[in-house]
Amino acid sequence: MGHASIIVSRVIAADPGISPNEDGLPGLAVVKRVVGALLTWGLVACVAGLVISVIVWAVARQQGNYGAASGGKTGVLIAAGGALLIGGANAIVAFFSGLGGMI
Repeated sequence: MGHASIIVSRVIAADPGISPNEDGLPGLAVVKRVVGALLTWGLVACVAGLVISVIVWAVARQQGNYGAASGGKTGVLIAAGGALLIGGANAIVAFFSGLGGMI
């Protein structure tokens, strides 16, 4: 236990004091707009995937094609999970960034 605290204290002592800033390089506003557009496109793709998957699931279930119905269910879960991750991307990155700043 004592050895681990020495390693942690050395890591803290070696902190170079660098933090993120918004004026370090030009073009940050453009990059933010591009990433925001990618988030929008990703959410639109998740909505389209969800709609298509629900239709496949319903039609396949009605026709007794349980393999395709299973694929539709999987598509619904993937689209919902994708929307969850894309919608929460800012919060996820902020959480882990804050967690990394605690060390």
